[in-house]
Amino acid sequence: MDIIMPQLGETVAEGTVTKWYKKVGDSVKADETLFDVETDKVSTEIPSPVAGVIAEIVVAEGVVAKVGSTLAVIREAGAVQSASAAAAKSAAPATAPAATAAAASTQPRRSRVDPAERLSPVVRRLVAEHHLNPADIRGTGRDGRITREDVIGYIAGRGAQPAAVAAPSARPAPAPAPVQSGQTLAFNSVRKRVAENMAKSWQTSPHVLQVVEADFLKVDQARAAHGAAWKAREGFSLTYLPFIVRAVSIALGKFPKLNASLSGDGLTLHRRINIGIAVDLNFDGLVVPVLKDVPSKSLPQIAKEINDLASRARAGKLRPDEMTEGTYTITNNGAFGTVITAPIINQPQVAILSADGIRKKPVVVESEGGDSIAIRPVGVLAQSFDHRAVDGSYSAAFLAEVKNALETRNWVQALEA
Repeated sequence: MDIIMPQLGETVAEGTVTKWYKKVGDSVKADETLFDVETDKVSTEIPSPVAGVIAEIVVAEGVVAKVGSTLAVIREAGAVQSASAAAAKSAAPATAPAATAAAASTQPRRSRVDPAERLSPVVRRLVAEHHLNPADIRGTGRDGRITREDVIGYIAGRGAQPAAVAAPSARPAPAPAPVQSGQTLAFNSVRKRVAENMAKSWQTSPHVLQVVEADFLKVDQARAAHGAAWKAREGFSLTYLPFIVRAVSIALGKFPKLNASLSGDGLTLHRRINIGIAVDLNFDGLVVPVLKDVPSKSLPQIAKEINDLASRARAGKLRPDEMTEGTYTITNNGAFGTVITAPIINQPQVAILSADGIRKKPVVVESEGGDSIAIRPVGVLAQSFDHRAVDGSYSAAFLAEVKNALETRNWVQALEA
């Protein structure tokens, strides 16, 4: 069986094999970690899809490979005979130098690497959060590369707890690194790809922004009723985001043209509602893990899965399929107190929602007894949509449905589901 470079996100075209856990001739179990792959968006472990013996390693460590290209060959269990296993072992010395030669011809090898260079997004985040100097950390990866385990081991040696195990809601906002006036900062690989994708999306889609305000009183009542017990039980805070995701999924079911993608001169409507959640990687870029089949999930399930996906995204533990098949995206900037954000569409989708800051405001409350003024938690929901797919009235009606769901549903009861 050919082992191929997985698709780690809809816009990712290639990845780097950073580590092989097996060599030619070794046995591997199904779902056992086979290799590590790093892209400009994520660093993750890839398990073996089958049990068998490693017959060939085509792409060596440190080599960039296109998505879909063959990385290795496994002779599956049941089809492996002692003769073929022996042949695989005898071929190991010949295969390894060939792979090494391929690596050398593709990327120049260096005997020594600057510790601050080639840090993965996960490693860069850990180093920044703990204010570490990469030069103080001994790298055990290829050519002295610093791995996540190296950083965690260094932190543990100092008696500190790795921040990677902390809940996302407890993660303090990192301070931007100081820069000198006139300094030119080279883009890292993550920022380069984000820049490319954003520019391509902006040039491709005629973006239109629409904004509504929503009263989060009923959401706050549910959080007040269950928040303390939730955090004690689950270990993380119950934020506004799961409620917004649920409300968006309800509205997408009624407005399917926003749960779609452009296809030539037509619009492909998606049967499944899979919502991507933008996750920040310590100001170094974004990944968008996907919460799939949202309408089939309860509100507690949504909250748990969002926390799990965000935690593993920051730790570089996302599985390849968790970055694909998104049909709509939500970006959550509210923690920073933003007022209105005009997000750029995540291609090939046709719309994206920004959940901005929720603040207490005086609002007019209408009732049979007359109007009154009350203090309510009010949040801004800003949607960018592709004007080729829908018109403003359709988008506005969708936002009105999201607003109505947030303001009128019994969220206390939903949390008890």
